[in-house]
Amino acid sequence: MTALTTVTRSKDAVVTSAIRQLSHGRQLSTAAEQRIGNFRIFLLTGAAEDLAAIAENRSQFHRQAAELGTLFTDPVKLGLLNEVADAETTYTAALDRTIELRKAITNLEQVAQLNAEQVSPARRGLQQAIGNLINRVQADLSTAREASSRTATEAIAVICALGTAAVICAVVIARRLNRGLRRKVGAAVGQIQSSSQELETTAERQASGSRDQAGAMNEITTTITELLITSRQIADNAHRVSKIAEDTAQAAQNGGATIDQTRASIAAIRTQMDQIVQHMLVLGEKSQQIGGVVDLVSELAEQTNILAINAAIEASGAGEHGRRFAVVAEEIRKLADRTTESAKQIRTLIDDVRGAVNTTVTATEIGTGAVDTGVRQFGDATTAFRRITHLVSTANDASREIELSTKQQSSAVEQVNTAAADTARVTRETQTTAVQTKHTATHLSSLSNDLQKLVGTGYR
Repeated sequence: MTALTTVTRSKDAVVTSAIRQLSHGRQLSTAAEQRIGNFRIFLLTGAAEDLAAIAENRSQFHRQAAELGTLFTDPVKLGLLNEVADAETTYTAALDRTIELRKAITNLEQVAQLNAEQVSPARRGLQQAIGNLINRVQADLSTAREASSRTATEAIAVICALGTAAVICAVVIARRLNRGLRRKVGAAVGQIQSSSQELETTAERQASGSRDQAGAMNEITTTITELLITSRQIADNAHRVSKIAEDTAQAAQNGGATIDQTRASIAAIRTQMDQIVQHMLVLGEKSQQIGGVVDLVSELAEQTNILAINAAIEASGAGEHGRRFAVVAEEIRKLADRTTESAKQIRTLIDDVRGAVNTTVTATEIGTGAVDTGVRQFGDATTAFRRITHLVSTANDASREIELSTKQQSSAVEQVNTAAADTARVTRETQTTAVQTKHTATHLSSLSNDLQKLVGTGYR
């Protein structure tokens, strides 16, 4: 019994070590996939926080690789781990070059081409190296399980052989006993055989269920890992949406203030236009007064002209003594003619001024109406900006709630992921134990059959 326990413990240690190696290998693959996902997000956004996430993923990758290095003793596995490290170095160099180029690129089509040309081959190389390492670990796990099972089977066979020998000796001795004792031994052996068969059937069902559950848990763990990555991306996008909503709300508030200032300026312009209309009306009145004065001057010029003509006639009748007076009268008449002509020009200018004043007044009234319309439109625009500000504020609050909910979801998914990993480990251990129980029950059933044959005659 002690030897069987020792063999079982040795087998469990080998299988547990292989399972730990496989778990760390898958975590290494997960860290690489998270880094690839964050790098794709950086190509789209160019944000500094995405660069920080890429650096954190690389640190996590190196930690997992270091832990694997402490678990490996096989030179082949160590060589594959070195290939993974070389591939990661090549991928990092390609990422660094692409990141520097991305900082100067604004066209997303160029970004996609850049990713395909430089990063994709290095990424595929890294994924291939990690896949080779995980395949090797899985193959070693299967080999370790088979070898451990064979060792345990051989140990159990040896024990069963010793037990069989002991039973044979006991049967030889038992033949010398009475038939009643044989019947009791036969009944006990029958019960052992029945119990062994039931134990074997139960162990087979448990092993089958454990295999199915282990496969399902592996799929669940992979799905939860992808869900965790998606949740983090959603949280980052929600944070960016919240930031954009805040900037939009601030811009809407600034726009509303600008419209208020513009509306005040338009109101001032309307007041000035009203003042211009008043001044134009006063100018029209003054022009009418000037026109009256010009009419008076024209009448005086006509009368002066008539008097000058009469004076010239009288001077011509006075002979030599009236000649000088005739010259003066002629000059007065010419002056009266020029005055009349100037009065006509002034009248024309006054008429032009009146027409310009009327046109200006009409245009000013039209402009006043347009200003009033503009004031009303600016009022509507102010109301619209205020509503936009309110809606953007509401959207901002909703984005923050989404961000908070997504962060909580990510935390919950991480806890579920940890629980699923623990459950998968327990399931694998249960499967191993069930297989061991099945082998033990099989050998116990075989031993019971042999024992039944030995006591069969007396039992019947």
